[in-house]
Amino acid sequence: MSVAIGAGVLTLSEPFRSWLIPPAVVGLDQKPDPDGRLLGHFPYAEVSESELVELEAGQRLHRDAAREWLAMQEAAYRDGVDLRLLSAFRSVDDQTSIFFDVKSERNQTARDRARVSAPPGYSEHSTGYAIDVGDANAPGADLSTGFEQTEGYDWLRAHAQRYHFALSFPRGNRQGVSYEPWHWRFEGTATALKVFEPAGRFALR
Repeated sequence: MSVAIGAGVLTLSEPFRSWLIPPAVVGLDQKPDPDGRLLGHFPYAEVSESELVELEAGQRLHRDAAREWLAMQEAAYRDGVDLRLLSAFRSVDDQTSIFFDVKSERNQTARDRARVSAPPGYSEHSTGYAIDVGDANAPGADLSTGFEQTEGYDWLRAHAQRYHFALSFPRGNRQGVSYEPWHWRFEGTATALKVFEPAGRFALR
């Protein structure tokens, strides 16, 4: 096995490269790109159960993200905005069902499905750091681009950074994932930043 270095760029032999690239997902013909992305999504390990805390029935987050989410939700409420947590941690098994079951129901191709939902093993939700947010005063906009017309979205755009949350998939994002104004990820610790570093670096290319 050889590792060649030229022009300041590390070039890996194919056998070594294959160890670093995440495995393909069972049920999908597509294989990950050389940078690790599968259908636009980066791979993410599932957070340990010991790191999760329950916020409400069926909704858990990494404890660091949970602390900041609650502070952010309270601050928004003081400003007259009622943010609601629609979805938080999802296990890889949960994401498998969400990806493949809906894909089948809607007769979607894998590529079409991946524009709106990550393949299992590639969802930010599995890290425990990602949240889907709604505005209680505009439930009809939940999980739709219509969320960008709500007071909740306006508040998040103005204040979410203070609580270390960033919009994961802005309009026209380089990953090719559909615009999701409701989907935010926590980047407020060194560990969280490391988790999302490949996606952040890719967005700045």
